[in-house]
Amino acid sequence: MNEDSEAVIRVGPAGWSYEDWAGIVYPPGMPRTLHPLAFLCPFFDVVEINSSFYRPLNPKHGATWLKKVEANPRFSFTVKLWERFTHQRDAWPEDRELRMFLDGITPLAEAGKLGALLIQFPWSFKRTPENRQWLARVLDTFSAYPLTLEIRHASWDRPEVYRGLAERRAAFCNIDQPLFSNSLAPTARVTAPVGYIRLHGRNHDDWFREDADRNDRYNYLYRPDELAPWIDKIKRMKKQVNELFIVTNNHYRGQAVVNALEIQAAIGRPLPAIPKHLIDEYPRLRLLLREAGPE
Repeated sequence: MNEDSEAVIRVGPAGWSYEDWAGIVYPPGMPRTLHPLAFLCPFFDVVEINSSFYRPLNPKHGATWLKKVEANPRFSFTVKLWERFTHQRDAWPEDRELRMFLDGITPLAEAGKLGALLIQFPWSFKRTPENRQWLARVLDTFSAYPLTLEIRHASWDRPEVYRGLAERRAAFCNIDQPLFSNSLAPTARVTAPVGYIRLHGRNHDDWFREDADRNDRYNYLYRPDELAPWIDKIKRMKKQVNELFIVTNNHYRGQAVVNALEIQAAIGRPLPAIPKHLIDEYPRLRLLLREAGPE
């Protein structure tokens, strides 16, 4: 797909509004006038918007976020589809619900800053006739946007599924997740001009624990040797796509930011100065400074 040049690679975390990032990712006492996106955009070229999973975005918020990342012209957003289309499948959403969601992402799309719409289904979404029909309807409904599909159950691991995505020019989302029976293992699959990778962490103990909260599930810091196979996958995928998104979702206490910085360094991306307060929390980031060499 990208025979003449390598892909545009964008690396960044999933989300930015986490209370536990205060004093770790964001500087202690960060003034309210400094928006978290304005702080992050010099370090990353993408942030995945996850709040859209819980409710449609307010179009005014999208317009504001665009202004906060103007300092980085390369910056793009990806947006997670509202759970009404992926998790609440008792009945197909009403037209007004669809319009609410589309209105929310319109400012990003019109500005050319909507890199991908992430359609993420839970592990319990297995390949059944009913679910295949639901998925096809979702893909058709949002076909005007660059799509990436995250499915977690191994029943979908079939050649005809990947052919169908390729025919729709929808990207398969390659994931790193705790592996259990019938979980999809890491892959480097390409089915569209856009490539997508999501790293969730490997917290096996809490992933399916019923009383685990979001922080429990995503409390994981990848070791460099665990990231190394993904660096190899990134190098293979970037030769097959025009644009490649790598999103770290192991967000607890800023671990997603740490791993995103390490991934960027590993693929040869220059890094801006890493804040001292983040290095104090994660001293291993000093290795990135040594690899970069003297100023």
